[in-house]
Amino acid sequence: MARSASREGPVCSGPGQSLPGCSGAAGPPVSPDRLLELLTPRASPAPVPLKRSRLKVRFCTNESQKSRADLVGLLRRLGFDVSEGEVTAPAPAACLILKQRGLRPHLLVHDGVRSEFDQIDTSNPNCVVIADAGEGFSYQNMNKAFQVLMELENPVLFSLGKGRYYKETSGLMLDVGPYMKALEYACGIEAEVVGKPSPEFFKSALQEMGVEAHEAIMIGDDIVGDVGGAQRYGMRALQVRTGKFRPSDEHHPEVKADGYVDNLAEAVDLLLQHADK
Repeated sequence: MARSASREGPVCSGPGQSLPGCSGAAGPPVSPDRLLELLTPRASPAPVPLKRSRLKVRFCTNESQKSRADLVGLLRRLGFDVSEGEVTAPAPAACLILKQRGLRPHLLVHDGVRSEFDQIDTSNPNCVVIADAGEGFSYQNMNKAFQVLMELENPVLFSLGKGRYYKETSGLMLDVGPYMKALEYACGIEAEVVGKPSPEFFKSALQEMGVEAHEAIMIGDDIVGDVGGAQRYGMRALQVRTGKFRPSDEHHPEVKADGYVDNLAEAVDLLLQHADK
């Protein structure tokens, strides 16, 4: 993901620095992917003060092992006041695209998200949808997806996100991106990404919030998916030094965050300070 050409360097790296243009007119999309990894134990309901302010908040996620309803249930158990309508997720977005284009997918997805596709016709598939299938990424299942694509005159592959990896309590885990790349290479095609870092994904979130890109700030731990994707669409982005953050992210050759914070609570404090000005 390319860094925004208008960015000369970070405009915010902590509460002591200025954050130009951050007003109460708009607010930050927050990435809830593996949200526990973003939070400190003392600050689990960090976005709550945001929702009490004049700022608008949207949760943008590439989560594709849970339905949106299950994800919202998890967030509520963590202390977040959030509804399904405040979450932008790739599976519902993919279903809308499939209906609009009259496509019938072969699904290579996790069982936890399969219910999102209950109203989608999957008979005689004319495309493939791939998501973070976890243990479902067996040779047999990957080969079946490959066979479906190769049998199509005009193969169409949708990928719910393109992340390289994510962090669980047990360690780093491969995400959907490497499997997407395998199918792209084997079939000689390019996948259509539904989710971060797709500009269309950020566009849909901002449209639902009723704000422009220059009015919004993305908060996330992924230098490419969260920060780079948001900046490419004209937003600013803060990277939190938790979750999948790596020290090398601060020296990424293509993407430079507009600021770095140690955790989500610090990002919230920073935004609230400037929203009141």
